[in-house]
Amino acid sequence: MAAGSGGLYVVLVLWIVTVTCSAEPGRRQISMHLYPSSHSTPQAGDLLHVRAVGDNDTLHFLFCSQGAPTLLLIHTNSTSSEVQVNWPEFVARNTSGSLKVEPESSLQYSSAVVFSRLLEYDDVNDTAEPTSDLFPPYDLQNFTWNPINLSEPMALLCGADASFTNGSLCLQLSVFDSEGRGEAWPHLLHSVNSSQLEVWLDGIPARATHSRFLLEMHAVGEAYPLSTIDVYQSIDDEYTPSIFKVSQWVSSVNGSSDVLGYALWKPVAYRQARPALEDATPCRHSVPWAQSGSMVTASSGLIRAFFSDPESMALNVSFGLAGEPFYNVTRFLSWTLLVGVGSPPVDSFSPLVVAIMAVGLGIPMIILLVGGIWLCIRKSKGASSTSYVPIN
Repeated sequence: MAAGSGGLYVVLVLWIVTVTCSAEPGRRQISMHLYPSSHSTPQAGDLLHVRAVGDNDTLHFLFCSQGAPTLLLIHTNSTSSEVQVNWPEFVARNTSGSLKVEPESSLQYSSAVVFSRLLEYDDVNDTAEPTSDLFPPYDLQNFTWNPINLSEPMALLCGADASFTNGSLCLQLSVFDSEGRGEAWPHLLHSVNSSQLEVWLDGIPARATHSRFLLEMHAVGEAYPLSTIDVYQSIDDEYTPSIFKVSQWVSSVNGSSDVLGYALWKPVAYRQARPALEDATPCRHSVPWAQSGSMVTASSGLIRAFFSDPESMALNVSFGLAGEPFYNVTRFLSWTLLVGVGSPPVDSFSPLVVAIMAVGLGIPMIILLVGGIWLCIRKSKGASSTSYVPIN
């Protein structure tokens, strides 16, 4: 009986691991093209179109360096939807509607993230609190951006301010045909409905010995931009050691629980391109605030081209806490976020952890079960041997 219980337990553990590994919610066919609908390269910045086709819908990711770097996500309910661009109007940046999706009736949701400014402050007192010690900000719309470098399914965009003697700010976009995790820390869990952006500063000259940086972003939407930040606690740091929180900047209809789109990150950045655990540094976000849609439209050619009357929310992400090394120590800083539609992916224990937990909890249960059966058998034998004594 005990052997049968043990065999059943092993089968159950193997079934749990198999189901966990094999669960995969569909795939997408990915294609990447620079300058869609154009036979010539525009002079004012690059535009990348990534088309991700699912079973009954399509995600269009548009990544643009015309002005401030911008990622636009368009979700349609058609597998044949296309992005159309009127290049003369797009390059002129003086009217909306120069970029649209066809058929227009297929549009389900659209949202954009604009990387607007890089801020630097002199943290001479090591408080990690930016106050009046802020230097003049770097407006990313004024950066000189290199051509987008494609290496499917990734695209790399790097640029620099005119004042930089060396160094650059880079953004690397990744899109996914299946569920999985990023190869590098923080190993964010992604779905087929998300993209990943890694942002890093590499060799940018600091203006003070004790410099720290902040990155300002804008979320843009026609009606429901990303507006609320939810911070979730996790009991598992398997993929990002010592980090137990996830921040989600979400869009919802009038405060409902149904999430339309999101940006997601863990509150950690890294001070090396190939980081070890000790290279992790905490990061924090501000409370989002409403921003003028016209201001964001003026800074981003892609926002101008697609949205007619956008709403915008802004926030800052600051890197480093009091007592943490300053930027000048390594002159490198990287941070990663996901941008997607629908509900954000939820972290769960890996199959290995599930198996370990099952074994750790199951073996004591088997021991108790076997011990209980053995005691019952012993007690039964003892009772039967003393129940009748013959009289000679």
